[in-house]
Amino acid sequence: MAVPRILIVGGGYVGMYTALRLQRRLRRGEALVTVADLDSYMTYQPFLPEAAAGSIEARHVVVPLRRVLNKCQILSGRVTQVRLGDRKAEFTPHQGPDLTIAYDYLVVAPGSISRLLPVPGLAEHGIGFKTIEEAIALRNHVLGRLDIAASTPDPEVRRKALTFVFVGGGYAGVEALAELEDMAADALKYFEGLSREDMRWILVEATDRILPEVGPDMGRWTVLQLRERGIEVRMGTLLKSAEGRRIVLSDGEEFDADTLVWTAGVKPNPLVGAGDLPLDKKGRIRVDPCLRVHDTGFAFAAGDCAAVPDLTRPGEFCPPNAQHAVRQARTLADNLLAALRGHSQRPYRHKYAGSVASLGLYKGVAQIYGRELRGFPAWFMHRTYHLTRMPTFNKKTRILMDWTLGLFFPREIISLGAIEEPRKEFTPPPPPPPPPPLLSPLLWGCRRRPGPRRSVSR
Repeated sequence: MAVPRILIVGGGYVGMYTALRLQRRLRRGEALVTVADLDSYMTYQPFLPEAAAGSIEARHVVVPLRRVLNKCQILSGRVTQVRLGDRKAEFTPHQGPDLTIAYDYLVVAPGSISRLLPVPGLAEHGIGFKTIEEAIALRNHVLGRLDIAASTPDPEVRRKALTFVFVGGGYAGVEALAELEDMAADALKYFEGLSREDMRWILVEATDRILPEVGPDMGRWTVLQLRERGIEVRMGTLLKSAEGRRIVLSDGEEFDADTLVWTAGVKPNPLVGAGDLPLDKKGRIRVDPCLRVHDTGFAFAAGDCAAVPDLTRPGEFCPPNAQHAVRQARTLADNLLAALRGHSQRPYRHKYAGSVASLGLYKGVAQIYGRELRGFPAWFMHRTYHLTRMPTFNKKTRILMDWTLGLFFPREIISLGAIEEPRKEFTPPPPPPPPPPLLSPLLWGCRRRPGPRRSVSR
């Protein structure tokens, strides 16, 4: 009898935690688990702001799938199509021919991508904040702007280099801005001629509030805290254009900025629409409370790409955040095992624990089981909560060591911008311009004219 094959599309929160739970609970030879993802690691996104600010080493916020899921098959590449009809998926590895993967049970969890709007110049000059690569690139970029500003007397170049715009007032935008502003302010002590007043940090939010997850009161308190630090918070404002790095806002203000960070929402990964998966109006996979894809008994989905019913709020769906993704993965794995063994399945139901957000070193905001925290207690709760949720004891220990060393030594302020162009030294330089003529044409008329030839007697 053939061993059932379980295909997990995506190696993020849902994909990795589902595979990890299956790996622990499957009996020997009961099923073969394959995890297919573009990257062979899972990024713990709540720690991206601290990685960008240099409080945590970047490698410590990612978990290698091949090490953690040592009993699973890991495929690195892009799943281009998932079909329920014939239970097959199309897979394109980073190199080599395409593959067709057959499966008996399916988990679809490719996550989400940044939701870009048709803003002129955004695609050319904006940067997101969803991956570890984007976080490190943004850190190098910000430190590089400080180098530029400290090395030129041109006031326009300095002003443009020291203007940082973040669009989106959710967790990603607020935490990224707050951590990077805190890092830049701390680094300025090493940049002669620059002060905190020279920098301009701007948060642009289309609605009338930021951090809606922590409640309106804490959101307003966060706005006051950011403004006390000199950060401009523009609520009810849209980004209209960023062409040529010229920022145009809906309130009429225009200015130049070298840095534009886009964190204004996400949308399901386009993969979910590349097959025959049932989707809702927002492009999410339709699932029932047991996380089964509608009208199937073998396919499951969860996380950002799925419309998971929220049983605690009838008629609504679970928000796309890490807290739900980790919990849904646990229920999904148990239900898949139940389907494999012919047992009954249970619906996903959660108890909301609360929300925490970091606003820089020793600063934060939190709402835990209805209780509001702010300042140092909230910051400490943020670190404690996410440290306990970080996968593997190895990563927990390394992060804790990073924080401990940060108590005694200053943060690094080195910009490794050259890492984005590692082959630049191998690129042949452009050919030199042609040499100028021996005599410039303007000098031809200044040459001494020959006089009458003299006869020379010998």
